[in-house]
Amino acid sequence: MSERPALAEALDLEPHPEGGWYRRTWASPVPVTLPDGRVRPTATLIHFLLPAGESSAWHRVSSDEQWIAQQGAVTLELAGAGASPDGPEARVVGLDLAAGELPQLLVPSGVWQRTVPSAHDALVSCMVSPGFDFDDFELVAD
Repeated sequence: MSERPALAEALDLEPHPEGGWYRRTWASPVPVTLPDGRVRPTATLIHFLLPAGESSAWHRVSSDEQWIAQQGAVTLELAGAGASPDGPEARVVGLDLAAGELPQLLVPSGVWQRTVPSAHDALVSCMVSPGFDFDDFELVAD
């Protein structure tokens, strides 16, 4: 992990296990009970910073995740919902609509995802519903 970037410092972000920097900024006060009996907030929201040249590891969560562009652009690879990532397809989440970037992108529950390095910092928000919990997070080991 690199030294804490200035924007991570300004937003009080911490290292994320998948790579990049994050901080939960909101959790719904309304709970939802999952089919297996676990309780989660109906939704959670984070800031996620991916500094230039950094990437995140393949991972998936058991909830839908909405990526929302804030600053810069991040290339997100999606690779199915099988036992391991397969056949990744790239999407760019950013604010340059003329270049084909998407201001928002939904990653459905259980779909493998990772970010790839870019020449510039990217700041996004990620809203997860039902709310994110590390118990629902799967990371591909190197």
